[in-house]
This record gives sequence, C-alpha cells and structure tokens, in this order.
Amino acid sequence: MILVNGEARDQVSAMDRGLAYGDGVFRTFPARNGAPVQWQRQYAKLARDAAVLELRVPQADVLETEVRTVCGDEPACAVKIIVTRGAGARGYRYTAEGGCTRVVTSTPLTENVSAQREGVAVRRCSLRLAHQPALAGVKHLNRLENVLARAEWSDPRIAEGILCDVEGYVIAGTMTNIFIAVDDALATPRVDRCGVAGVTRERVIEAAALQGVACAVTTLSWSDILGADEVFLVNSLNGAWPVRDLDGQVRMPGPMTRWVQGWLEQADDAQTA
Repeated sequence: MILVNGEARDQVSAMDRGLAYGDGVFRTFPARNGAPVQWQRQYAKLARDAAVLELRVPQADVLETEVRTVCGDEPACAVKIIVTRGAGARGYRYTAEGGCTRVVTSTPLTENVSAQREGVAVRRCSLRLAHQPALAGVKHLNRLENVLARAEWSDPRIAEGILCDVEGYVIAGTMTNIFIAVDDALATPRVDRCGVAGVTRERVIEAAALQGVACAVTTLSWSDILGADEVFLVNSLNGAWPVRDLDGQVRMPGPMTRWVQGWLEQADDAQTA
C-alpha cells in the first residue's frame, strides 16, 4: 500500500523536488503487526536528517498512523518513509515557505534466517564514495553512488558490497553499516565525510557503551577489515549479518557478532511487546 500526503495513491507532482533533485530524506525499517519497530529512533533520525536540508517533517503521530495504515494486517512489513521538499519552480533555489511531500509505503517482510545464522558473502566494490561533509551521515534521496555500486555484481550468492571512499578507507556497505571485532573490542568507520549514519549502527555503539565494550569510531583500511577477528553488517531491516565470505576469505560468525544479534533482538522484542 502507498500513501502520498495521507491519500491512497501512487503519484507525485512532476515538479516535486525529490524527483528533480533528490531533495529529500528517507527511512526504511520494519514494522510488526502494524507497529513500527524502534519508532522513536527512526523518527528522530528522519527529523535530524531533514533538519540538515532545512526540511519540515510531519508530526510523529501523523507518520505513525500512516505506517499502521499501510501495514494493515501484515505480521511483518518493510516500511519506507520519504519526505521531499515538495513541488517547486524550476531551478535549484528553494524557499522555506514551501510544503513537503510525504510518501509512506510498505511491502511484506520475510526474515532471512539463513543470513543471520550462517552469514553472508560480500565483495569489495570498485566505486569510491566522494567526500561531502555537509551531507555526511544523512540518508538523503540521492543514492546514485549506491545504485552504481550495486550494479557491479549479479551473483545472487553475494549479499552485499563494501564501499571505500576516494582515499581508500572503508565506509559502509551499499545498504548497511559495517563493524569489525578485534580482541573483544568493536570498531566502525567514521561517516563524517561520506556515508550514512544508520539507526542500527547508532544502537550498536550505544549497546557497547552500556555493556562496557570498547567501540571505536575511526578510519578503517581494507587491511583492517581483512585482519579482523569478526566482520558484521547492520541495518534496520536485517539486524546484524555475520560476514562469512569476504572477497573469497572464509570466516565463521564469532561471539561478538552473536552478542550484537542477541542484544538487538531482545531490545526489539521488548519494544514491540
């Protein structure tokens, strides 16, 4: 089901700035029995990203009601919320007086149990992410780098591609954030020059702090990834995926990855109980 500005339709204006310029932000996350999982965090991230672009975000209760509407009776849904600057005149300049366009969609979600239990195969992408500190961390609508990176492979056995920046430092997957574990400590790449600061990344960093586990937000090279004891990928829809095949390097899911998986699942179950 699709709602556009609260109405059941699947069209936006041809002059919408989200279509013309990627001028907007979005969130993708699960809902269980109509209830959005980690809704306060998802909405807060949406609002923070929108603030960077000086976008006005609909009230949380409005969006939550629409999420429940599009999910209907589905036991598990993948929800996507898009907020654009709305329709505007030709040209890049925008005015603060304009209204936004909001789009809320849902599709049935099936949990990939095999990926969570056994891990996934990933590859290193050739595409390099450009630096743009003004937009770093923001999940804005211009995702062409990710589109081109995902086009680099068609092998269905490969679940994800890892992206580096123009200096060769590892940043993230095309749809995930990445963590490594070394000697019972975690590390994840900085995303202050490019990349998306995902909600689940934020949750893992906070969980580590609560449990007294060291977690560095730092620059990571490809050698750091290859030399890690464990590598895992996170996002809101999939939780934590262990990496079992890293560009042909075979590894086993480790205890730190299993701890993160368990912590995320328990927190989500408690939140939706």
